[in-house]
Formats: sequence, structure tokens, C-alpha cells
Amino acid sequence: MNEEPDDFLRAVEAALFVAEQPLTPAELRLHVGEAGDLDAALATLADHYAGRGVNLVERGGRWHFQTAADLAHILRREKDETRKLSRAAMETLAIIAYHEPVSRAEIEAIRGVQVAKGTLDVLMEAGWVRPAGRREVPGRPLIYATTVEFLSHFGLSSRRDLPGIDDLRAAGLLDPVDLALEGLGAQSVVENDDEEA
Repeated sequence: MNEEPDDFLRAVEAALFVAEQPLTPAELRLHVGEAGDLDAALATLADHYAGRGVNLVERGGRWHFQTAADLAHILRREKDETRKLSRAAMETLAIIAYHEPVSRAEIEAIRGVQVAKGTLDVLMEAGWVRPAGRREVPGRPLIYATTVEFLSHFGLSSRRDLPGIDDLRAAGLLDPVDLALEGLGAQSVVENDDEEA
């Protein structure tokens, strides 16, 4: 961006700079109009701000400026003591993230235990989970999905960026009990194959 930026590019930059919340491309168009190539402007601005003190990032289809991750510590005056999520809340959040939209009954079927009402309340208060409508089945149960705040908090552009099973295993995040059960499952399949042969 050594050359003089055009008026459309400047308008996109200004709209993003003063926005109180991240903006979707449609919301940006309301501010800057239809006159220019919005995708190209966003790409140009993202390249321009890469490696600077602030970066233009896209999270869940919404664009905003954020402090560069390596400089965030400079701007903290005091560190908020965050409450750790319980294991039940973490499991519930993971199930919602990987299977959304999902109902309470589906969460319970995957976890194998009942979900306490407070667990979903904690996740909704954190802004990471939201009601996403009702399933069109008898009883019309409420279904849950993750939010843009969830993506932003965990530094994800979309749910496609969630780690897979191999990534979790490599990071040592899988419970040893889960790994042992997985190994037993594979071993019993081998034993069954041996018995049939």
C-alpha cells in the first residue's frame, strides 16, 4: 500500500475502525456502498495491517481490528481472574462446537450423563453458546450453537478450524482413560477377528 489508497478502501478502513462490533460484509456495504470491490479492499487492508500493532481479522464472517496477539500483554492494566469451566461445561461446549446445532437430549446422549441446567447457563453467560431455534421433532426441543464470541475467544475463523482428533492427541489433550478405551476397542476388534479366523 505504498501508493495513495482509493476512496473506497479508505471508507472501508474508516468504517471498520469506528465500528463498536465486528461487521459482516453486508453491514460494511451499508456504510460504504456498492461502488467498490469489498473483498479486494478487505484483503488489501488485512495485508497492510499484517505484522503491525493491530491486525484486521475475520472471525465467523465478521471483520474487525484487534491488537496483535504478541502485543496484547502491553495493553493489560490488570489481569481479570477468569473462572475455570468445570469438566462438564468443557465437555458440553465441545459437544456443541463439534455437533451444532444440538439439543440437550443429544448432548446427554453423547456425554452419557444428564446436563445440569446451570452448565448451559454458564456457557450462555460467557457468550459462547446461544439458543439456535427448535428442532422440528415432537416436543420441539431447543437446540444450541456456538457464537461469534466463541470463535473470537478461541482465535478461530470458523468452526472448520477446530482441532481434529489427531491434533488433540498430538497436543496431549485426550484423557488417558479415553485413549485406553480406544485401545481396548481396537484390541477387541483384533481379538474378534482372530477368533473368527
